[in-house]
Amino acid sequence: MEQRIIISRNINEELATAISECEHDKIFVLTDENTERLCWPLIKDFFCLRKASLIVIKAGDTNKNLESISHVWSELQRMGATRHSCLINLGGGMVTDLGGFAASAFKRGIDFINIPTTLLSMVDASVGGKTGINFGGLKNEIGVFNESKFVILDTQFLKTLDHENILSGYAEMLKHGLISNEKMWAELLAFIENDLASHLSSLSKLLADSVKVKERIVEEDPKERGIRKALNVGHTIGHAFESFAMKSGKPILHGYAVAYGIITELYLSVIKCGFPQDKLRQTVNAIRKNYGQLPITCDDYPTLLELMTHDKKNTSGQINFTLLGNIGDIRINQTATEEEIKEALDFYREG
Repeated sequence: MEQRIIISRNINEELATAISECEHDKIFVLTDENTERLCWPLIKDFFCLRKASLIVIKAGDTNKNLESISHVWSELQRMGATRHSCLINLGGGMVTDLGGFAASAFKRGIDFINIPTTLLSMVDASVGGKTGINFGGLKNEIGVFNESKFVILDTQFLKTLDHENILSGYAEMLKHGLISNEKMWAELLAFIENDLASHLSSLSKLLADSVKVKERIVEEDPKERGIRKALNVGHTIGHAFESFAMKSGKPILHGYAVAYGIITELYLSVIKCGFPQDKLRQTVNAIRKNYGQLPITCDDYPTLLELMTHDKKNTSGQINFTLLGNIGDIRINQTATEEEIKEALDFYREG
């Protein structure tokens, strides 16, 4: 069965239906400490979850690690999970990534359902079958491709988020606009000028459009052999920014790292692929205005370049980028010299 994505209107009924279509001699719900407090109360009294067992892990991307996944497996084992059990991942991308990997490996694979509770996980992490954990100081170093049976997207959970976490997810939506078409890109730039948190109902349509972009690309290329690399716009340098911030002891939200990566990689798109400068400026101005800046100096460039060399998209020792010739004009498997990357980092720092 293909992954089914449900834009929720009645989560109680939709979750009951999803569970009925999965193997479920026992049901387990994975949350982190935050979603246990903020999101679990919204669904815990559903009849379909009356016999569910809760597993809780520590919150934050720094806990997306072997220790947390070992705890999940130990709890599944302790509470008698079998290969016919079902795991429901209720949380942000960290929970859906780690929970998806835990389910994929336990007893060689049990069914799982994702209920993403952050905007970032709704448009990115919970859709598309990428699961995994961080390892050795690197993002998502260990994992597998395996889609959940269902993804249930319900904007009521977004009311539990602060403005920064809404913005974090919005960066991935902006990326989807850049790789899709000018209309979507322009709508997203216009919407970010509003107070996002107070327009959650209007966000539903943009969210559905954004998920469709990712769904379409993943369907065409589930294992990232070709066009799925389109989803990596902003991510080669973005992941380096994210790992750099984590190593510095001042972690940043994934979407903020992607937003900063979009600035640098759009600059590379201008110099390598002729991306229009006016569209670069419009996009960069919107990002700078809303996301601020990661404080880096040219002394940090060697560390950032070293982090980029670990990116999973690289081939033959060359740093690999997905760049754009224009909105929707995707150029996968692009490379850049060290000097060009440093120039892009200069642009990021100085604008």
